[in-house]
Amino acid sequence: MLWEFLNTTPDSFSDGGRFDSSDAAIDYGLKMVDEGADIIDVGGESSRPGAEPVSPEEEMARVLPVIKFLAGHVNIPVSVDTTKAEVARKAVECGAESLTT
Repeated sequence: MLWEFLNTTPDSFSDGGRFDSSDAAIDYGLKMVDEGADIIDVGGESSRPGAEPVSPEEEMARVLPVIKFLAGHVNIPVSVDTTKAEVARKAVECGAESLTT
């Protein structure tokens, strides 16, 4: 199973912040599907050492448009990578699926 991570943060350590706009993240999410991803996990807060925390509102502004679009346009699960219950609830309302590993 190919579980892909899509970071929508400007300071992501894994992709250098390349997908910090909704349009860039959506385009990359669609590319992930084309390349065989089985699951896309969308994150909006960097977990890199020393990263500044973001508010739930900022995190939702980053991830919800991406989740809403992808969940409505791809045939694979879209999930959210968050530690905040409020963000998780809103992501599910936008189409994110509850996944277990």
